[in-house]
Amino acid sequence: MTRPARPLLQPASLDLKKLNQKFEKLHPKDILAWCVTNVPEGLVQASAFSVDDMLITDLLYRELQPEHPVPVLFLDTLHHFPQTIELVAHARELYHLNLKVYKIKGVNSRKAFATKYGEALWDKDVTKFHHLTKVEPLQRGLRELGTIAWITGRRREQAETRTEMPIFEVDAEQRLQVNPLANWTRKETWAYVFEHDVIYNPLYDQGYSSIGDEPLTTPIQPGETE
Repeated sequence: MTRPARPLLQPASLDLKKLNQKFEKLHPKDILAWCVTNVPEGLVQASAFSVDDMLITDLLYRELQPEHPVPVLFLDTLHHFPQTIELVAHARELYHLNLKVYKIKGVNSRKAFATKYGEALWDKDVTKFHHLTKVEPLQRGLRELGTIAWITGRRREQAETRTEMPIFEVDAEQRLQVNPLANWTRKETWAYVFEHDVIYNPLYDQGYSSIGDEPLTTPIQPGETE
């Protein structure tokens, strides 16, 4: 009888340099397989249901299918496009997701948010807006889910600030943060999506390259990064 893999309890003790060198040229599936094997409990996917996030979900739920489905943590900022919310519902049904939705405490609608924090807070104080709708709910979610390692859909080519982003890193709370698509390009992501018929947000077909909150997201313009 094979003994189950033990959880990775101390991510900070990992040899990240060696780990990153080993996986730098490997497929995201191999990186996720390592995560599933070494962190059978306490592994979480943080997903905004972007095309990159959907690729990762497809690998986890269709390809790897771990015994304990990886929780998918979604932040309901109350300001998403309707198409994003529809995609979340579709993906939940299609993949039978272990979906965990977190949102700002004590507020359940855009109207209630505006009443409590003022109209168009994103125009007045975007840092506060993001802290209320994303930063605090994300950290609360990771904490309540007992996260040891969490997976993101970030890629290096998405922004100049990410060009040196490693595949494996340790966050401020000493959790292992995994970026399995770090070395992938936008072209590679879409090639996988089309090959495997992965569902995605229809707004991409309308010129959007990155889809976040509705008040802050516009189709990509010439010269802009994702």
